[in-house]
Amino acid sequence: METLSLEAYLKELDFRLRRYIPPANDWTPVEKAIFQPSDPYRVELKTAEVMQFEAIRFAFQHHFEHNQMYRNFCIDHGVYPTDLRRTEDLEKIPLIPDQFFKEHPSGRDFASWIANIFTGELPKINISQSQPNFEQVIQAFNAAGLVITYSSGTSGHQTVIPRDRRTYNLSEYMLSKSAIAMTYPQWQYNMSGYLLMPNPYKTNLYAGKVCQVYFDAIDDITVAIDRQISAKYIRMTMSNEKGIQPTLIRLLSHMASIRMINRIIDWLEKHQKTDRKITFVGAPYLVWSVLNRLKRQGRGFDFSHRGGIITGGGWKIFEGQRLSTAEFRRQAQELLCFSPEFCLDVYGMVEGNGWMVQCPEGHYLHVPYTYYKGMVLDKNFKPQPYGEWGRFAFLDSSALSYPGFIISGDMVRMLEHCPICDRPGPVLEPEIRRASGEDMRGCSEEVRRMFTADIGG
Repeated sequence: METLSLEAYLKELDFRLRRYIPPANDWTPVEKAIFQPSDPYRVELKTAEVMQFEAIRFAFQHHFEHNQMYRNFCIDHGVYPTDLRRTEDLEKIPLIPDQFFKEHPSGRDFASWIANIFTGELPKINISQSQPNFEQVIQAFNAAGLVITYSSGTSGHQTVIPRDRRTYNLSEYMLSKSAIAMTYPQWQYNMSGYLLMPNPYKTNLYAGKVCQVYFDAIDDITVAIDRQISAKYIRMTMSNEKGIQPTLIRLLSHMASIRMINRIIDWLEKHQKTDRKITFVGAPYLVWSVLNRLKRQGRGFDFSHRGGIITGGGWKIFEGQRLSTAEFRRQAQELLCFSPEFCLDVYGMVEGNGWMVQCPEGHYLHVPYTYYKGMVLDKNFKPQPYGEWGRFAFLDSSALSYPGFIISGDMVRMLEHCPICDRPGPVLEPEIRRASGEDMRGCSEEVRRMFTADIGG
Protein backbone atom coordinates (compact mmCIF):
# COMPACT_ATOMS: atom_id res chain seq x y z
CA MET A 1 0.00 0.00 0.00
CA GLU A 2 1.41 3.36 -1.09
CA THR A 3 2.45 5.66 1.74
CA LEU A 4 0.72 9.04 1.73
CA SER A 5 2.81 12.18 1.90
CA LEU A 6 2.74 13.92 5.28
CA GLU A 7 0.63 16.71 3.79
CA ALA A 8 -1.93 14.28 2.35
CA TYR A 9 -1.87 12.24 5.55
CA LEU A 10 -2.80 15.27 7.66
CA LYS A 11 -5.36 16.51 5.12
CA GLU A 12 -7.16 13.19 5.53
CA LEU A 13 -7.20 13.80 9.29
CA ASP A 14 -8.67 17.28 8.80
CA PHE A 15 -11.39 15.77 6.62
CA ARG A 16 -12.26 13.27 9.33
CA LEU A 17 -12.23 15.97 12.01
CA ARG A 18 -14.07 18.57 9.94
CA ARG A 19 -16.82 18.96 12.54
CA TYR A 20 -14.18 20.32 14.95
CA ILE A 21 -13.01 23.00 12.49
CA PRO A 22 -15.07 26.22 12.24
CA PRO A 23 -15.47 28.04 8.89
CA ALA A 24 -12.32 29.97 8.01
CA ASN A 25 -14.18 33.29 7.95
CA ASP A 26 -14.90 32.80 11.70
CA TRP A 27 -11.25 32.31 12.65
CA THR A 28 -9.68 34.55 15.27
CA PRO A 29 -5.88 34.64 15.75
CA VAL A 30 -6.36 31.57 17.99
CA GLU A 31 -7.97 29.46 15.24
CA LYS A 32 -5.40 30.69 12.72
CA ALA A 33 -2.57 29.52 15.00
CA ILE A 34 -4.21 26.10 15.35
CA PHE A 35 -5.70 25.31 11.95
CA GLN A 36 -3.36 27.01 9.48
CA PRO A 37 -0.23 24.90 10.18
CA SER A 38 -0.26 21.48 8.54
CA ASP A 39 2.14 19.92 11.07
CA PRO A 40 1.96 21.71 14.45
CA TYR A 41 5.55 20.75 15.26
CA ARG A 42 7.21 21.89 12.03
CA VAL A 43 6.32 25.58 11.86
CA GLU A 44 9.22 27.94 11.17
CA LEU A 45 10.13 29.65 14.44
CA LYS A 46 9.62 33.27 13.36
CA THR A 47 6.24 32.45 11.84
CA ALA A 48 5.24 30.54 14.98
CA GLU A 49 6.36 33.39 17.24
CA VAL A 50 4.03 35.82 15.47
CA MET A 51 1.15 33.32 15.60
CA GLN A 52 1.73 32.61 19.29
CA PHE A 53 1.92 36.27 20.26
CA GLU A 54 -1.22 37.25 18.35
CA ALA A 55 -3.18 34.25 19.66
CA ILE A 56 -2.23 34.71 23.32
CA ARG A 57 -2.72 38.48 23.19
CA PHE A 58 -6.18 37.92 21.69
CA ALA A 59 -7.04 35.39 24.43
CA PHE A 60 -5.77 37.67 27.20
CA GLN A 61 -7.86 40.60 25.99
CA HIS A 62 -10.86 38.26 25.59
CA HIS A 63 -10.64 37.17 29.25
CA PHE A 64 -9.89 40.68 30.50
CA GLU A 65 -13.03 41.99 28.81
CA HIS A 66 -15.40 39.08 29.49
CA ASN A 67 -14.34 37.58 32.83
CA GLN A 68 -14.89 39.86 35.83
CA MET A 69 -12.95 37.59 38.19
CA TYR A 70 -9.85 37.48 35.97
CA ARG A 71 -10.06 41.18 35.12
CA ASN A 72 -9.95 42.04 38.83
CA PHE A 73 -7.01 39.63 39.23
CA CYS A 74 -5.12 41.39 36.43
CA ILE A 75 -5.91 44.87 37.79
CA ASP A 76 -4.57 43.76 41.18
CA HIS A 77 -1.35 42.79 39.40
CA GLY A 78 -1.30 46.01 37.39
CA VAL A 79 -1.43 44.28 34.00
CA TYR A 80 -3.67 45.41 31.12
CA PRO A 81 -4.08 44.27 27.49
CA THR A 82 -2.26 47.41 26.28
CA ASP A 83 0.85 46.17 28.13
CA LEU A 84 1.31 43.33 25.63
CA ARG A 85 3.29 44.93 22.80
CA ARG A 86 5.89 42.28 21.98
CA THR A 87 6.65 38.61 22.60
CA GLU A 88 8.60 39.25 25.81
CA ASP A 89 5.56 40.96 27.32
CA LEU A 90 3.62 37.68 27.40
CA GLU A 91 5.49 36.80 30.60
CA LYS A 92 3.66 39.69 32.31
CA ILE A 93 0.33 37.85 32.09
CA PRO A 94 -0.87 36.97 35.62
CA LEU A 95 -0.86 33.21 36.23
CA ILE A 96 -3.46 31.25 38.20
CA PRO A 97 -2.24 28.35 40.41
CA ASP A 98 -3.85 25.07 39.36
CA GLN A 99 -5.01 24.59 42.97
CA PHE A 100 -7.59 27.31 42.35
CA PHE A 101 -9.60 24.98 40.10
CA LYS A 102 -10.15 22.46 42.89
CA GLU A 103 -11.04 24.92 45.65
CA HIS A 104 -14.74 25.04 44.92
CA PRO A 105 -17.80 24.87 47.21
CA SER A 106 -20.67 22.39 46.97
CA GLY A 107 -24.32 22.50 45.95
CA ARG A 108 -25.71 25.61 44.31
CA ASP A 109 -22.64 27.54 45.44
CA PHE A 110 -20.63 25.21 43.19
CA ALA A 111 -22.82 26.27 40.26
CA SER A 112 -22.15 29.93 41.09
CA TRP A 113 -18.42 29.19 41.28
CA ILE A 114 -18.47 27.72 37.75
CA ALA A 115 -20.41 30.74 36.50
CA ASN A 116 -17.87 33.13 38.04
CA ILE A 117 -14.79 31.50 36.49
CA PHE A 118 -16.48 31.08 33.08
CA THR A 119 -15.48 33.60 30.43
CA GLY A 120 -18.34 34.92 28.33
CA GLU A 121 -22.08 34.57 28.48
CA LEU A 122 -23.44 31.36 29.96
CA PRO A 123 -26.45 29.61 28.45
CA LYS A 124 -29.48 29.19 30.68
CA ILE A 125 -28.70 26.55 33.33
CA ASN A 126 -31.57 24.60 34.89
CA ILE A 127 -30.79 22.90 38.21
CA SER A 128 -33.96 21.28 39.51
CA GLN A 129 -32.59 19.97 42.83
CA SER A 130 -32.69 22.23 45.87
CA GLN A 131 -29.40 20.74 47.13
CA PRO A 132 -27.67 19.32 44.05
CA ASN A 133 -24.60 17.16 44.38
CA PHE A 134 -21.36 17.59 42.43
CA GLU A 135 -22.41 15.40 39.48
CA GLN A 136 -25.89 16.97 39.21
CA VAL A 137 -24.42 20.46 38.91
CA ILE A 138 -22.05 19.34 36.16
CA GLN A 139 -24.82 17.49 34.32
CA ALA A 140 -27.01 20.61 34.40
CA PHE A 141 -24.27 22.73 32.81
CA ASN A 142 -23.51 20.07 30.20
CA ALA A 143 -27.19 19.69 29.35
CA ALA A 144 -27.07 23.38 28.39
CA GLY A 145 -24.30 22.71 25.85
CA LEU A 146 -21.09 23.08 27.88
CA VAL A 147 -18.42 20.44 28.51
CA ILE A 148 -17.60 20.60 32.21
CA THR A 149 -15.02 17.96 33.14
CA TYR A 150 -13.07 17.10 36.23
CA SER A 151 -9.97 15.30 37.38
CA SER A 152 -8.81 14.21 40.82
CA GLY A 153 -5.69 14.03 42.92
CA THR A 154 -5.07 11.63 45.77
CA SER A 155 -6.78 14.07 48.15
CA GLY A 156 -10.07 13.34 46.39
CA HIS A 157 -10.68 17.04 45.58
CA GLN A 158 -11.74 17.33 41.95
CA THR A 159 -10.16 19.85 39.60
CA VAL A 160 -13.04 21.31 37.59
CA ILE A 161 -12.63 23.06 34.23
CA PRO A 162 -15.53 24.70 32.32
CA ARG A 163 -15.14 24.38 28.55
CA ASP A 164 -17.64 25.68 26.09
CA ARG A 165 -18.03 23.73 22.86
CA ARG A 166 -15.60 25.97 21.00
CA THR A 167 -12.81 25.43 23.54
CA TYR A 168 -13.55 21.72 23.79
CA ASN A 169 -13.36 21.27 20.02
CA LEU A 170 -10.03 23.09 19.86
CA SER A 171 -8.66 20.81 22.58
CA GLU A 172 -9.90 17.64 20.91
CA TYR A 173 -8.58 18.68 17.50
CA MET A 174 -5.12 19.51 18.80
CA LEU A 175 -4.86 16.29 20.81
CA SER A 176 -5.55 14.24 17.70
CA LYS A 177 -3.50 16.39 15.31
CA SER A 178 -0.50 16.48 17.64
CA ALA A 179 -0.44 12.72 18.23
CA ILE A 180 -1.08 11.69 14.63
CA ALA A 181 1.48 14.13 13.21
CA MET A 182 4.11 12.43 15.37
CA THR A 183 3.11 8.90 14.30
CA TYR A 184 3.47 9.48 10.55
CA PRO A 185 3.36 7.24 8.54
CA GLN A 186 2.33 4.52 11.03
CA TRP A 187 -1.21 5.77 11.73
CA GLN A 188 -3.93 4.50 9.40
CA TYR A 189 -7.52 5.60 9.55
CA ASN A 190 -8.85 2.08 8.96
CA MET A 191 -6.89 0.54 11.84
CA SER A 192 -8.32 -1.05 15.00
CA GLY A 193 -7.88 0.68 18.33
CA TYR A 194 -8.24 -0.14 22.00
CA LEU A 195 -9.12 2.78 24.25
CA LEU A 196 -7.63 2.19 27.69
CA MET A 197 -9.81 4.79 29.38
CA PRO A 198 -13.44 5.20 30.39
CA ASN A 199 -15.91 5.52 27.52
CA PRO A 200 -15.98 9.28 26.78
CA TYR A 201 -19.74 9.15 26.20
CA LYS A 202 -20.37 7.73 29.68
CA THR A 203 -18.34 9.98 31.98
CA ASN A 204 -17.45 13.59 32.77
CA LEU A 205 -14.03 12.47 34.00
CA TYR A 206 -11.54 14.32 31.81
CA ALA A 207 -9.40 11.21 31.36
CA GLY A 208 -12.28 9.64 29.43
CA LYS A 209 -14.00 12.65 27.89
CA VAL A 210 -10.86 13.95 26.19
CA CYS A 211 -10.60 10.73 24.15
CA GLN A 212 -13.86 11.31 22.31
CA VAL A 213 -11.97 12.46 19.22
CA TYR A 214 -10.42 8.98 18.95
CA PHE A 215 -13.78 7.74 17.65
CA ASP A 216 -13.58 10.22 14.77
CA ALA A 217 -9.95 9.50 13.94
CA ILE A 218 -10.22 5.74 13.22
CA ASP A 219 -12.95 3.30 12.24
CA ASP A 220 -12.88 0.50 14.81
CA ILE A 221 -12.54 1.08 18.57
CA THR A 222 -12.95 -1.19 21.59
CA VAL A 223 -13.34 0.53 24.98
CA ALA A 224 -11.73 -0.90 28.11
CA ILE A 225 -14.05 0.77 30.65
CA ASP A 226 -17.44 0.80 28.98
CA ARG A 227 -19.74 1.85 31.81
CA GLN A 228 -20.84 4.93 33.70
CA ILE A 229 -18.05 6.38 35.88
CA SER A 230 -19.33 8.79 38.51
CA ALA A 231 -17.50 11.50 40.43
CA LYS A 232 -18.34 9.72 43.70
CA TYR A 233 -16.70 6.53 42.44
CA ILE A 234 -13.54 8.40 41.41
CA ARG A 235 -13.38 10.22 44.74
CA MET A 236 -13.58 6.96 46.70
CA THR A 237 -10.85 5.29 44.66
CA MET A 238 -8.53 8.30 44.68
CA SER A 239 -8.85 9.29 48.33
CA ASN A 240 -8.65 5.84 49.97
CA GLU A 241 -11.84 6.45 51.95
CA LYS A 242 -12.64 3.94 54.70
CA GLY A 243 -15.94 2.16 55.16
CA ILE A 244 -18.03 -0.60 53.62
CA GLN A 245 -18.97 1.14 50.38
CA PRO A 246 -15.46 2.33 49.38
CA THR A 247 -14.01 -1.09 50.29
CA LEU A 248 -16.65 -2.83 48.17
CA ILE A 249 -15.94 -0.52 45.25
CA ARG A 250 -12.23 -1.29 45.41
CA LEU A 251 -12.94 -5.03 45.60
CA LEU A 252 -15.18 -4.85 42.53
CA SER A 253 -12.50 -2.81 40.74
CA HIS A 254 -9.97 -5.51 41.58
CA MET A 255 -12.17 -8.16 39.99
CA ALA A 256 -12.97 -5.97 36.97
CA SER A 257 -9.29 -5.33 36.25
CA ILE A 258 -8.56 -9.05 35.94
CA ARG A 259 -11.43 -9.51 33.47
CA MET A 260 -10.33 -6.42 31.55
CA ILE A 261 -6.78 -7.68 31.07
CA ASN A 262 -8.12 -11.01 29.80
CA ARG A 263 -10.33 -9.18 27.28
CA ILE A 264 -7.37 -7.15 26.01
CA ILE A 265 -5.30 -10.31 25.53
CA ASP A 266 -8.23 -11.92 23.67
CA TRP A 267 -8.34 -8.84 21.43
CA LEU A 268 -4.62 -9.19 20.69
CA GLU A 269 -5.12 -12.87 19.82
CA LYS A 270 -7.93 -11.96 17.43
CA HIS A 271 -5.87 -9.31 15.63
CA GLN A 272 -2.77 -11.49 15.52
CA LYS A 273 -4.66 -13.49 12.88
CA THR A 274 -5.41 -10.43 10.71
CA ASP A 275 -3.28 -7.95 8.78
CA ARG A 276 -4.86 -4.83 10.32
CA LYS A 277 -2.77 -2.29 12.14
CA ILE A 278 -3.64 -1.84 15.81
CA THR A 279 -3.12 0.86 18.39
CA PHE A 280 -3.52 1.25 22.13
CA VAL A 281 -4.46 4.71 23.39
CA GLY A 282 -4.75 5.60 27.06
CA ALA A 283 -3.31 4.82 30.46
CA PRO A 284 0.11 3.11 30.49
CA TYR A 285 -0.91 1.18 33.61
CA LEU A 286 -3.30 -1.03 31.63
CA VAL A 287 -0.80 -1.77 28.84
CA TRP A 288 1.85 -2.52 31.45
CA SER A 289 -0.62 -4.86 33.19
CA VAL A 290 -1.11 -6.77 29.94
CA LEU A 291 2.64 -6.93 29.32
CA ASN A 292 3.26 -8.18 32.83
CA ARG A 293 0.60 -10.89 32.48
CA LEU A 294 2.08 -12.05 29.15
CA LYS A 295 5.57 -12.11 30.62
CA ARG A 296 4.48 -14.23 33.61
CA GLN A 297 2.74 -16.64 31.26
CA GLY A 298 5.70 -16.85 28.88
CA ARG A 299 3.63 -15.56 25.97
CA GLY A 300 3.91 -12.84 23.38
CA PHE A 301 2.63 -11.54 20.05
CA ASP A 302 4.24 -10.37 16.82
CA PHE A 303 2.79 -7.07 15.62
CA SER A 304 5.96 -5.95 13.83
CA HIS A 305 5.34 -2.86 11.66
CA ARG A 306 1.63 -2.81 12.44
CA GLY A 307 1.28 -1.77 16.07
CA GLY A 308 1.69 1.34 18.18
CA ILE A 309 0.90 2.80 21.60
CA ILE A 310 -0.01 6.35 22.60
CA THR A 311 -0.02 6.71 26.37
CA GLY A 312 -0.86 9.63 28.60
CA GLY A 313 -1.37 10.59 32.18
CA GLY A 314 1.74 9.56 34.10
CA TRP A 315 3.87 6.55 34.84
CA LYS A 316 3.15 5.61 38.43
CA ILE A 317 2.42 1.86 38.44
CA PHE A 318 2.02 0.90 42.09
CA GLU A 319 2.54 2.86 45.31
CA GLY A 320 6.14 3.99 45.39
CA GLN A 321 6.97 2.47 42.00
CA ARG A 322 7.50 4.27 38.70
CA LEU A 323 8.19 2.73 35.33
CA SER A 324 10.41 4.70 32.96
CA THR A 325 9.10 5.28 29.46
CA ALA A 326 12.25 3.64 28.07
CA GLU A 327 11.61 0.42 30.03
CA PHE A 328 7.97 0.46 28.93
CA ARG A 329 9.03 0.68 25.26
CA ARG A 330 11.52 -2.14 25.77
CA GLN A 331 8.84 -4.44 27.19
CA ALA A 332 6.36 -3.52 24.43
CA GLN A 333 8.99 -4.42 21.85
CA GLU A 334 9.88 -7.68 23.59
CA LEU A 335 6.33 -8.95 24.15
CA LEU A 336 4.32 -7.36 21.32
CA CYS A 337 7.09 -6.56 18.78
CA PHE A 338 5.92 -2.93 18.71
CA SER A 339 8.59 -0.66 17.28
CA PRO A 340 9.92 1.69 20.02
CA GLU A 341 9.56 4.76 17.79
CA PHE A 342 5.82 4.21 17.71
CA CYS A 343 5.37 3.90 21.47
CA LEU A 344 4.83 7.55 22.30
CA ASP A 345 3.74 9.36 25.45
CA VAL A 346 1.57 12.48 25.63
CA TYR A 347 1.82 15.04 28.42
CA GLY A 348 -1.21 17.21 29.08
CA MET A 349 -3.57 18.12 31.88
CA VAL A 350 -7.22 18.88 32.55
CA GLU A 351 -6.46 22.61 33.02
CA GLY A 352 -5.07 23.12 29.51
CA ASN A 353 -5.45 22.27 25.84
CA GLY A 354 -1.77 22.01 25.00
CA TRP A 355 -0.58 18.51 24.14
CA MET A 356 3.11 17.69 24.34
CA VAL A 357 3.82 14.52 22.35
CA GLN A 358 7.04 12.56 22.24
CA CYS A 359 8.90 12.52 18.94
CA PRO A 360 9.60 9.02 17.59
CA GLU A 361 13.30 9.82 17.10
CA GLY A 362 14.26 10.82 20.64
CA HIS A 363 11.11 10.62 22.78
CA TYR A 364 11.36 14.21 23.93
CA LEU A 365 8.02 15.92 24.61
CA HIS A 366 7.44 18.60 21.97
CA VAL A 367 5.58 21.72 23.08
CA PRO A 368 3.00 23.06 20.57
CA TYR A 369 4.37 26.55 20.03
CA THR A 370 1.99 28.33 17.63
CA TYR A 371 -0.85 28.87 20.13
CA TYR A 372 0.63 27.77 23.48
CA LYS A 373 3.61 29.05 25.45
CA GLY A 374 5.27 26.78 27.99
CA MET A 375 7.37 28.26 30.79
CA VAL A 376 9.51 26.92 33.64
CA LEU A 377 9.31 28.89 36.90
CA ASP A 378 11.79 29.12 39.75
CA LYS A 379 10.87 28.94 43.45
CA ASN A 380 9.77 32.60 43.30
CA PHE A 381 7.54 31.81 40.30
CA LYS A 382 9.72 33.77 37.89
CA PRO A 383 10.45 32.40 34.38
CA GLN A 384 13.77 30.59 34.06
CA PRO A 385 15.97 30.13 30.98
CA TYR A 386 16.03 26.90 29.02
CA GLY A 387 17.80 23.97 30.65
CA GLU A 388 16.74 24.63 34.25
CA TRP A 389 14.42 22.51 36.39
CA GLY A 390 11.34 24.24 37.73
CA ARG A 391 7.58 24.31 37.95
CA PHE A 392 5.76 24.10 34.62
CA ALA A 393 3.42 26.95 33.68
CA PHE A 394 1.69 27.81 30.44
CA LEU A 395 -0.22 30.42 28.47
CA ASP A 396 -2.91 28.59 26.51
CA SER A 397 -4.70 30.77 23.96
CA SER A 398 -7.14 28.00 23.04
CA ALA A 399 -8.78 28.10 26.50
CA LEU A 400 -11.42 30.64 25.56
CA SER A 401 -14.07 29.77 28.17
CA TYR A 402 -11.76 30.14 31.19
CA PRO A 403 -8.38 31.83 31.72
CA GLY A 404 -5.80 29.29 30.58
CA PHE A 405 -2.81 31.08 32.11
CA ILE A 406 -1.85 28.56 34.75
CA ILE A 407 0.91 27.38 37.09
CA SER A 408 0.92 23.58 37.35
CA GLY A 409 2.15 21.31 40.11
CA ASP A 410 4.63 19.53 37.83
CA MET A 411 8.42 19.84 37.81
CA VAL A 412 10.00 19.84 34.34
CA ARG A 413 13.08 20.83 32.39
CA MET A 414 12.55 22.55 29.04
CA LEU A 415 15.08 22.71 26.21
CA GLU A 416 15.11 25.24 23.38
CA HIS A 417 14.89 22.49 20.78
CA CYS A 418 15.04 18.72 20.59
CA PRO A 419 18.60 17.34 20.83
CA ILE A 420 17.68 14.39 18.58
CA CYS A 421 15.15 15.32 15.87
CA ASP A 422 15.02 18.36 13.55
CA ARG A 423 11.66 19.79 14.67
CA PRO A 424 12.35 23.42 15.56
CA GLY A 425 10.22 24.08 18.67
CA PRO A 426 10.94 23.69 22.40
CA VAL A 427 10.73 20.34 24.21
CA LEU A 428 10.36 18.97 27.70
CA GLU A 429 12.60 16.20 28.93
CA PRO A 430 10.45 13.05 29.14
CA GLU A 431 10.66 12.37 32.87
CA ILE A 432 8.24 14.71 34.66
CA ARG A 433 7.55 14.63 38.39
CA ARG A 434 5.17 16.27 40.84
CA ALA A 435 6.43 19.17 42.92
CA SER A 436 7.00 18.45 46.59
CA GLY A 437 3.77 18.54 48.56
CA GLU A 438 1.52 18.24 45.48
CA ASP A 439 -1.10 15.52 45.04
CA MET A 440 -0.24 12.61 42.79
CA ARG A 441 -2.64 13.11 39.92
CA GLY A 442 -3.22 12.46 36.26
CA CYS A 443 -5.52 10.32 34.16
CA SER A 444 -3.23 7.31 34.40
CA GLU A 445 -3.21 7.54 38.19
CA GLU A 446 -7.01 7.68 38.17
CA VAL A 447 -7.23 4.52 36.08
CA ARG A 448 -4.60 2.79 38.22
CA ARG A 449 -6.52 3.59 41.41
CA MET A 450 -9.75 2.34 39.85
CA PHE A 451 -8.31 -0.99 38.80
CA THR A 452 -5.30 -1.81 40.97
CA ALA A 453 -5.15 -5.59 41.22
CA ASP A 454 -2.82 -8.54 41.33
CA ILE A 455 -2.13 -8.91 37.62
CA GLY A 456 0.06 -11.96 37.81
CA GLY A 457 -0.84 -15.54 37.08
